[in-house]
Amino acid sequence: MCLQIGCHLSCSKGFLAMAQTAVSIGANTFQFFTRNPRGGAAREWQQEDVDAMLILFREKGIAHPLAHAPYTLNACAKEERVRRFALETMADDLRRLQRIPDAMYNFHPGSHVGQGVEAGIEQIADTLNQVLQREHTTTVLLETMAGKGSEIGKSFEELRGIIDRVELSSKLGICLDTCHVWDGGYDIVDHLDEVLEEFDRVLGLDRLRAVHLNDSMNGLGSHKDRHQKIGQGHIGMEAFERIINHPALRELPFYLETPNELEGYQAEIQMLRGVRK
Repeated sequence: MCLQIGCHLSCSKGFLAMAQTAVSIGANTFQFFTRNPRGGAAREWQQEDVDAMLILFREKGIAHPLAHAPYTLNACAKEERVRRFALETMADDLRRLQRIPDAMYNFHPGSHVGQGVEAGIEQIADTLNQVLQREHTTTVLLETMAGKGSEIGKSFEELRGIIDRVELSSKLGICLDTCHVWDGGYDIVDHLDEVLEEFDRVLGLDRLRAVHLNDSMNGLGSHKDRHQKIGQGHIGMEAFERIINHPALRELPFYLETPNELEGYQAEIQMLRGVRK
């Protein structure tokens, strides 16, 4: 299988425009925010725009578009109104995503803001239990986090705790962010095999559905979450070559969230395709 790789694109001009942009930079997948990344209401999607995108998908071999929830979504916030926003936003996003067959929806689990990890896990699971419906065809992805502040998801065990409390857990998967797991203390540079073995033991590799490819501005276990361009950070190009070619990862879709404009994403896509084996 060819390398399934893309980047984060803006949906402000519509779905067909996003797919056309992906094609123009050599991508065969992409990620997009469902609405303003800082939150707020979202305009209704136009079905003809979605249909045109799906036609282009078939023509150009694009697959696995990944929707990303807004950064302000916090399902374990201390304030009830913030948790309510998370619930309502997720429910609305999942309703919209029914228009895209076999879509994926990624979100940051949240920050417990002093309530404690267990309380945070319970609140996140409660939100998922309220929004997930049996008829949903979208897979909801919990993202691995760097552990800055009171973030939930800095360890595989915390993500497992959420999954174990969700009734429709078959609707859940994991998005592994390379910067986040590195900053969270998982050594994917010198011990990639061991990290993936631990992932499999705790979460199961069958849950892993997507990978965010980001280098890191900080060292192992820094808990900072500052993305860097591929090969220019503490993870380094040799590690990324191993990641995209690893037997447990190579068939997954990869999404760049590096600090780039389109020209930079295009260069990174070409660079990574050049080391695909």
